[in-house]
Amino acid sequence: MSDLTLVLLAAGSSSRFESNVKKQWLRIEHKPLWQFVADRLQETGFFKKIIITSSFDDIEFMKNYSDYTFIEGSSTRQKSLENALKKVDSEFVLVSDIARSCISENFLKSIISKIGKSDCIVPFLKVTDTIVYDNETIDRDKVRRIQTPQLSRTSVLKNALKTDENFTDESSAIVANGGSREFILGEDDAHKITYIQDLNKVSCLSAPSRDILSGTGFDVHAFDDKGDMYLGGVKIDSEFGFKAHSDGDVAIHALIDALLGASGMGDIGMLFPDNDDAYKGIDSKALLKTVVTKISNFGFLIVNVDITIAAQKPKVGSYKLPMRQTIAKILGIDNARVNIKATTTEKLGFIGRGEGVGVIANANLKYYDWTEI
Repeated sequence: MSDLTLVLLAAGSSSRFESNVKKQWLRIEHKPLWQFVADRLQETGFFKKIIITSSFDDIEFMKNYSDYTFIEGSSTRQKSLENALKKVDSEFVLVSDIARSCISENFLKSIISKIGKSDCIVPFLKVTDTIVYDNETIDRDKVRRIQTPQLSRTSVLKNALKTDENFTDESSAIVANGGSREFILGEDDAHKITYIQDLNKVSCLSAPSRDILSGTGFDVHAFDDKGDMYLGGVKIDSEFGFKAHSDGDVAIHALIDALLGASGMGDIGMLFPDNDDAYKGIDSKALLKTVVTKISNFGFLIVNVDITIAAQKPKVGSYKLPMRQTIAKILGIDNARVNIKATTTEKLGFIGRGEGVGVIANANLKYYDWTEI
């Protein structure tokens, strides 16, 4: 093992990917793409440490999957790399992008074999087509398509990035700062996933698992003689509201927990703490919309949900259809995939005494199938 750290950049927003799903969360069987790439490279045994940059929204969820070193990235690739380099204590660092997912072990070996020969080792591909720049045909033999991963001397790379100028790769920054680079022939199969159509050009990725992922949510709220009552996203004709930090929509709160449970994303209190004034009195439908967006970004599709409302009062039978329609619209699924049930507790317990309402929700998810594009 060389004195070498691997930095994988995965903090991007996937703005060019043209999908609700961030490309780093596409599933390879059960693994998100970023974990698949990291695990694959870790198995080579070339690295003493692997650092993964992540966006603020993703980092806590990423930590649930593995024990790599995670660093919050930034809005640009270069700033994300600067953040990661603060945790690099090896003499050399290899930097790659999660989107370059099918790097072979032989390709890595060819790069690492040059360690120490230059400040930066840069793989490239030759250009075979005619190249025209600013209406002038130029010598294509002088044009190189630069790839990652790139192998750099850590101290040199850190110094090169101490600038306000933005570079699209490490070697350009190093050369601009007076350092040296050596080019080696790259690998056609190390194709970078930028656009969704690029998935058809990579060969090492398996289809996502077809397993159904289930989650359960449960919540209760006591009645309050102040405020309006909202249940399942619908205003209920009642003399009571709910005691709660938000609007107290116990059905949507239970549903959120079911969705978070199925996706492995924790619980409603982790995302929307009840001691945060930002959520005081908030419409619970807005919280549900936020969760649905996050679930979609992280590569899940909602299959169906089932909600059971336990209430001695108020009577909610006439509201079940509006609840179904409201929730289905937020979830982006057909009305038929949202089931609403209502029951009493036969006057037993706090619900039976008319002191509040309890709700149990179940949700089923599946992975977004990128092979069907």
